[in-house]
Amino acid sequence: MEPKKQYYKNTAETIIENMKKRQIEGYYFETSKEAVEMAASLLKPGASVGFGGSVTLNESGMMEELLRNPDITLYDRSKAKNAEEVKELYHKSLSADYYFMSTNAITADGELVNIDGNGNRVAALIYGPEYVFILAGMNKVVRNVEEAVSRARNIAAPPNGNRLKKQTPCALTGVCGDCFSPECMCSHTVITRRSGTNGRIKVFLIGEELGY
Repeated sequence: MEPKKQYYKNTAETIIENMKKRQIEGYYFETSKEAVEMAASLLKPGASVGFGGSVTLNESGMMEELLRNPDITLYDRSKAKNAEEVKELYHKSLSADYYFMSTNAITADGELVNIDGNGNRVAALIYGPEYVFILAGMNKVVRNVEEAVSRARNIAAPPNGNRLKKQTPCALTGVCGDCFSPECMCSHTVITRRSGTNGRIKVFLIGEELGY
């Protein structure tokens, strides 16, 4: 096995073991294809599925898989005709059977750290959907919570701002401005140190660089 792949595997095994004490289920896959196949196989026919905005879901092929699955009801806000329909889908997603997302960072000790603008993504992570499936490349792994928050604000936020065409300091300069901009993407910082329900959160670690 290549040194980097071995490193990813070893690190993932450590994280997965640490997640157990946090009542979070962890899995490791060398490729996105394997992770997507596993996640898709866990979906029950007839289930409702919501998702948070995520480059990782697109790059991994997870969104493509969800969009073509005829056996689920996908709350896809990209098909909404107006802001009211988007709001309705946000609320439906909070009570979905499954919710898909990525995470801004994962600590070596198994904690999840996420920063959100509207809060719909972290709200679903905390409470609501019966299961939360998180797909994340190993590039999201950091040593501790402090590094995780820094990663979210300084590495993930600037390119996300560009992707979403925001006029925030980080999007315009590439550097976090600790702003209170009307378009601020860092309204909520959530540290998930434990899942209140055992096995509700399932993390699919992937030995690739995915997302921001």
